[in-house]
Amino acid sequence: MGMIQEFKEFAMKGNLIDMAVGVVMGAAFGKIVSAFVDGMVMPAVGMLSGGQDFSDMKIVLKDAVLGPDGKETAAAVAIKYGTFLTNVLDFLIVAFVMFMVIKTINKMKKAEAAAPPPPPAQEVLLTEIRDLLKK
Repeated sequence: MGMIQEFKEFAMKGNLIDMAVGVVMGAAFGKIVSAFVDGMVMPAVGMLSGGQDFSDMKIVLKDAVLGPDGKETAAAVAIKYGTFLTNVLDFLIVAFVMFMVIKTINKMKKAEAAAPPPPPAQEVLLTEIRDLLKK
C-alpha cells in the first residue's frame, strides 16, 4: 500500500473529520465570544469602573523616550493587564459554555442509557397469549 493511500485513509477517518469541524466551529465561536466581550461586556464593566477602557489599562515600567525632534526613539515598557483581563473573561465565557454543552450531552447520554430497550416481538406476543389464556 502506497504512502498516499495510507494518508488518504487516515485523513478520511470520521474522527479526524469531526475534530477538524470542531476546531473550525471553536475558532468561529471564539471570535463571537471575543466580539461579545469587547463590544458589550467590557464597555459596561468600564462604565461601572468609572468609564475606563480596559484595553488601555496598564502599568508603565519605563516611559517612552522622545528624541530632540519630538519623535519616539524608544517605546514605553508597560504591563498591559487590561488586555489580559479581557482575555481571561473571554476564556471563562468559552469554558462555561463548553461546560454547559458537555453537561447537556452527558445528560442526554444518561437518558438514552436509562431507557430500557423494548422487549422483542416474540416476547410481546407470548405475553399477550399468556394474558388471553388466563381469561
